[in-house]
Amino acid sequence: MAILAVNAGSSTLKFSLHPRHGALALPSVLSGNIQGLEPGGLPEMGWSFNGVSHKQALGAGDGSPFARALVALRNLLATEPGVPAIEAVAHRVVHGGADFSASVIVTPEVLARLTQLNSLAPLHQPHNLEGVRAFQQAFPELPQVACFDTAFHATLGEVDYAFALPQALADAGVRRYGFHGLSYQFIMDTLLERSPRARGRVLMAHLGNGASLCAARDGKSCATTMGFSALDGLMMGTRTGALDPGVILYLLEQGWDHKRLQNLLYKQSGLLGVSGISADMRRLRAESNPAAQKAIAMFTHRVVRESGALIACLGGLDVLAFSGGIGEHDAVLRADVCAQLGYLGVQIDPTLNAVAVGDAVMAVHLPHSTIEVWVVPTDEGRVAARDAARLTQTV
Repeated sequence: MAILAVNAGSSTLKFSLHPRHGALALPSVLSGNIQGLEPGGLPEMGWSFNGVSHKQALGAGDGSPFARALVALRNLLATEPGVPAIEAVAHRVVHGGADFSASVIVTPEVLARLTQLNSLAPLHQPHNLEGVRAFQQAFPELPQVACFDTAFHATLGEVDYAFALPQALADAGVRRYGFHGLSYQFIMDTLLERSPRARGRVLMAHLGNGASLCAARDGKSCATTMGFSALDGLMMGTRTGALDPGVILYLLEQGWDHKRLQNLLYKQSGLLGVSGISADMRRLRAESNPAAQKAIAMFTHRVVRESGALIACLGGLDVLAFSGGIGEHDAVLRADVCAQLGYLGVQIDPTLNAVAVGDAVMAVHLPHSTIEVWVVPTDEGRVAARDAARLTQTV
């Protein structure tokens, strides 16, 4: 038996199949991605099983692209020889709000409460929940489990999660929640398996199109850069990161409406907005354009600056870990960040850092470095599958 872990976006569906061992979920045996799920799109499914990659164009047909994609996925899982049977579907859901501090089996009441959080994560939450509804229809015999990116940060103290706002707003749920929790849980578990120092002061950097930092002590989140929404903190692929609220007030005075502001903050800023070229760090690295170099320099600076704030909250640092698409694959960024944190005693091995761009967990610090530095390829799907395995043991 196995758990199917899925991450539904606006135009893509990522999936991975994890064999179950009691309440544990093992590494995936089949994984893939379906693209072209936007309205009017022509879906294409790519997957890997037993080390062999496949592609299948799903083309046009009856129903929405997402509905056709689910039919194709169900057929694949039912007909591919050697694929274990599925007993639950684990969904990555970005926002659990104040109500959900751990993964839950989806009920109509749970779905209704999660829908109320759509405005807090408009790029992700509506699509995550549409995915839940679609899988409920496509796999009605299976329990659906919602696994939250906010849950790992349920251990934040009030001084960190509270904003300097009137208590009435705090009572209404306006507070810091933090995100990328499934990734941070995987990184933390991986570090705890490999280093005794991971029980101490750890800074984790999930750097990708969405980017954040998390400070942890004794394996638990105690500070993070993302806040009430997934806009706060670091500069990202298309999102602003931390921004003076006065800018929003100014733009409102200039006649900007909610839709235009939301588009600016979520889709037109970050690496894309500064460079005017791309949100993809790989593309910007290949550009000699000054705007591309400025975007890279700003991204790196924000990582260093916010790292300093979180390290101060920790009272020092024992372990630094990089993850996410940029954190796992951009050796130059890791080197630049570590060089600027060198005053703490961070020293990395240039050779190890250069080759740490694959799927393996690697320590890249020199033996005499005061702080351990790790590259940890994240696996959010496995964390979600593990939670679903635990919750469905008696279902």
